[in-house]
Amino acid sequence: MFKTITAKGEDTRRRIYDAALTLFRERGFDNTTMRDVAAAAGMSLGAAYHYFPSKDAIVLAYYDNVSRDHRSRVAAEVAGEARLGRRLSIAFHSKLEILRDDRPLMGALLRFAGDPRHPLSFFGASTRQHRLESMGVFAFALGDERLPDDVARLAPVALWALHMGLLLFFLHDESAGQRRTAALTAGAVDLIVAALKLYRLPLLRPLRRRVLSLLDGAKLLPELHDIQLARPA
Repeated sequence: MFKTITAKGEDTRRRIYDAALTLFRERGFDNTTMRDVAAAAGMSLGAAYHYFPSKDAIVLAYYDNVSRDHRSRVAAEVAGEARLGRRLSIAFHSKLEILRDDRPLMGALLRFAGDPRHPLSFFGASTRQHRLESMGVFAFALGDERLPDDVARLAPVALWALHMGLLLFFLHDESAGQRRTAALTAGAVDLIVAALKLYRLPLLRPLRRRVLSLLDGAKLLPELHDIQLARPA
């Protein structure tokens, strides 16, 4: 009995979620109300609130699904790939592919990024696990590359920051099929591979330590252990 109820509840939650995403895409996030979502899902407003107390909760579930999809795609496609450039390319391009149809929605949510107290901010406390999981994907893509300890700690965070910048460009890219973003991403990957070779040089160790110290002092670097725990299984 418990399993049947749980399965039914999950189906209902998914129906509400799918209805909400369809409305967000068709009408926009701001022009969609929870009452609209409930009606589209064929249930009462009270029943919809039982599963999602707000539109924000639905978007957080969307973030969860994007993160899960990204991790699973990279884990499957990177497996057995020996070339670092190819692994990183998969990590970057797969995220763009996942979000390709949701550029207007992501653009609408972008305004929350500047307020770290907002639950939908990409940089807030409520989305910390999503950030760690994204960094974990890039740590996974780096694989067993022999990197100095400080570079190994910096690299996933730097790659995550770069991917956020590429996503911002992606949201504003009106070229056909966002080909400018694809070209920019490909060029960035080539530069990363070259830079990682340079960063291994002992001559750059003092500079690396200074960068690490600055970022640590600003509390911008999560612990590598937390990133590793968030890697794809």
